Formats: sequence, C-alpha cells, structure tokens
Amino acid sequence: MPISLRIPPKKEEMIKRAAKKEGKTKTAFILDAIDEKLGLAANREERIRKAAGWLTSEEASELRENLQVFEEIHEGDWK
Repeated sequence: MPISLRIPPKKEEMIKRAAKKEGKTKTAFILDAIDEKLGLAANREERIRKAAGWLTSEEASELRENLQVFEEIHEGDWK
C-alpha cells in the first residue's frame, strides 16, 4: 500500500546521501531503516553475535577487532 511521508529537506538530503553510499534507492534505505526499527532485520552487531556464538569471548573480541577494517573508507580507493 502506498504511503506518503513529509520529510524535511535536510533529512531527505541525508537519506539520499546515505542511500547512495549503500548503493540503494531512498525507498529501499527507508524500508531497511523501518525493518531495523521494528526488529524485523538484524543489525550488524546482532549478525556478528549470531555468527560468533560458537567462539570464545577472546575469539569474538578478536573477530570484532578484525572486522573494524570494513568500517573504514579510503577516498583514494574510489577515484
């Protein structure tokens, strides 16, 4: 069912940039955000915890540290 949202221009621009960064449309980005807020989608931390459930605490900590590299953006890689 169609729905209409009145989003302030500044927030719409933020959504537009974030969606582009993730390679999604604004609609897909907003739907993902709604799913996450409603608990219908596991967030990054939950997915890591679920995948790392069989690891010891030390191994899980090491995995968390090793995954930090995926949070870094190097502008030179995208030119």
